Amino acid sequence: MDSHSPKLTDSVSLPEHLDATKTFIGIGVVGLIASFVGFFLDSKQFFFSYLTSFTFFSSIALASLVLLMIHHVTKSSWGTVIRRIPEAFVSKLWVWALFFLPVIFGITSLYKWTNEAYVANDPILLGKQAYLNDIFFIVRQVLYFSIWGYFGYRLHKVSVEMDRTNDWGLTILLRKISAPGIPIFALTVAFASFDWLMSLDAHWFSTMFGVYFFAMSFQAIFPVLILFTFWFHSKGLLKNTIRQSHIYDMGAWFFGFTVFYAYIAFSQFLLIYYANIPEETLWFYHRMEGSWSFITYLLLAGRFALPFVIFLNRDRKHSRTLLGIVSVLILALHFVELHWIVMPTLHHHGMSLSWLDITTFFGLGGVFMGLFFMMLKKNNLVPVHDPGLKPSLAKEYHQ
Repeated sequence: MDSHSPKLTDSVSLPEHLDATKTFIGIGVVGLIASFVGFFLDSKQFFFSYLTSFTFFSSIALASLVLLMIHHVTKSSWGTVIRRIPEAFVSKLWVWALFFLPVIFGITSLYKWTNEAYVANDPILLGKQAYLNDIFFIVRQVLYFSIWGYFGYRLHKVSVEMDRTNDWGLTILLRKISAPGIPIFALTVAFASFDWLMSLDAHWFSTMFGVYFFAMSFQAIFPVLILFTFWFHSKGLLKNTIRQSHIYDMGAWFFGFTVFYAYIAFSQFLLIYYANIPEETLWFYHRMEGSWSFITYLLLAGRFALPFVIFLNRDRKHSRTLLGIVSVLILALHFVELHWIVMPTLHHHGMSLSWLDITTFFGLGGVFMGLFFMMLKKNNLVPVHDPGLKPSLAKEYHQ
C-alpha cells in the first residue's frame, strides 16, 4: 500500500461504559435460576426448552468459527474489520461446553433411544444401538467441544498475538490452523446436529440434516454481524472503519446464504416427499399438522421469500433500515425454526409455548453474551496489525 492508503482513524477500544459483561451475566443468572425452578415444576419441558436455547446460541458460535476459518483460508480482506466479533464468540467455546451438562443429565427425558426396554422392542432402534447409546453419546460431545474449543481458542489467541507483536507471519499460522479445521468442523457439526436434534426422533433420518443445520446457522451469523455493526456505529465506534462497502458485503453474503438455506431445506423436504418412506415422512407430517403447520409456512415466507424479494434488488443491500429489520426477523425465525425442530417430539399435534422457553433463552443468552463482552473488551475491536486491514479499509463500493 502506498502512503495515501486509508489509515485506521477510529478508537479501537470498547469504552468502559459500553461493557455489558456484568449486565448480561446478571440476566443469565436470573434466567437460569428461574429455569432451575421450572425444572422441578416440569422437568421434561425444561430439558426440551433448554436444548432449544442451547442449540440456538451454539449455532451462532459454530457459524462464527467456520466463518473465521473461511476468512483465513481464502485470505479475504473485506472481513478483517469485523473479525473480532466472531472471534469473541468462539474464544470461550470451551467454557460454553459446560452448559451442555444439563442436556446430558436430561438425556433420558429427551431421547427415547436411552430407554433399553423401548429399544428392545423396536427393530429400527436396535439397528442403531451401536451409535445411539449413552456412553458413546457423551464421548462424542466431549470430542466435539474439545475440537471446537481448541480451534476457537487458537484462532482468537493468534489473532490477538498479532496485535501485540506486529508479526505478519502469524497469518500463515492462522491459515495452517484453519485449513484442516474446515473439514473437521464439517464432520463434527454434522454429527452434533444428528446427536442433538435428529436423534430426538431416532426413527427419522436424513443424510442432508447436517448440511441443513449448517445452512440455517450460517445464514443467521450475518444478521448478528450486521446488528453489531449498527450498534457500534450508534455508539460512535468504528464509523470510519466498518464502512458502507463492508455493510453491503455482509448484506450480499446474507442474501446468498438465504438462497443456500432455502435450497438445502427444500431439497431435504423434496427428497423425503417423493421417496415416501414412513420413517422419514412422519417427521414432516408432525410439523404440518395442527398449529405446527403455521410455523412451517411462516418459515417459508419469513426466512426465505421475504428476505429474497427484498435483497434481490442490489440497492436495498445498502439500506440500514431494511438490513436491520430483516436481520432481527431472521434471528427470531432462527430460534422459531429450532423450536419447530425440537418441540414436536414433545408436543406432537400443535404448538405449546412455555415460560421455560423464555427463561432458558435469557439464562443461556445472558451467559453467552456475557462471555462475548468479556472477550470483546479485553482486546482491540479491530486486528490493528493484520496485513489485511489496509486493503479492507481501502475497499469502497462503486455504483
